[in-house]
Amino acid sequence: MKRESIRYGPGTGQVAEVWRPPGAGEPLPVVVLIHGGFWRQLYTKQLMHRLARAVIARGWMAYNIEYRRVGRFGRGGWPGTFEDVSDAIDALARVDGVDRRRVATCGHSAGGQLALWAAGSRATGEPRRAAPSVEVAAAVSLAGVVDLEVAARQLIGRGAVQALMGGGPDDQADRYRLGSPAALLPLGKPQLLLHGLGDGTVPAWLSELYARTAEGLGDAATYVPLPGLGHMELISGSGAPILELTTWLDAVFRGLATGA
Repeated sequence: MKRESIRYGPGTGQVAEVWRPPGAGEPLPVVVLIHGGFWRQLYTKQLMHRLARAVIARGWMAYNIEYRRVGRFGRGGWPGTFEDVSDAIDALARVDGVDRRRVATCGHSAGGQLALWAAGSRATGEPRRAAPSVEVAAAVSLAGVVDLEVAARQLIGRGAVQALMGGGPDDQADRYRLGSPAALLPLGKPQLLLHGLGDGTVPAWLSELYARTAEGLGDAATYVPLPGLGHMELISGSGAPILELTTWLDAVFRGLATGA
């Protein structure tokens, strides 16, 4: 295994880790890992290290990104957190050995929201920003906060959504329209939503409702409930979550390689 860090911006949080499997030669599919923690400064990309190891064990590249988060010194929130995720993905254009046809995002909890958002237009309403240069081909949400409006109204994360967006959905309707994956549907990309039915942090019905809505709008969205699992088990890199994740990604990557 080889791991290196790259910077995609001048800020302390604007950094990403490139994890390569041993003996990597030809261009590889890339799984962009986006950690959770309700977008708060306390939590970092280290949360995804076990998942990164599981990804490279499949022979793929893992790209574990950090981003500006909400907090006194985090300087995150709307739109900076979102722009960081987009810029980090665009920085893959400078990474050797990337198969840019096969880039998938995979986020946990708050990172699940960002992973699905990144599969959309990645717009924040800022006219001076350039269009994304690296396209996301598929997205995975692991126990994701996939509908920001519903999460805000249900106080999921105890005000974390409002802190991210600078207010509630009634005060910042345009931000929620641009930033919530549920509001962006259909995405036009394959999506996988894994959620533990024992999750006491983000309720599984949020993913189930999202997937049902996405399918109704014509998206290829798959919801997989995982009985007996809670919130953090989904990034353990073992058991049913990693089996479901890698099986789905393998099929997606194979299809993208053949144009199917």
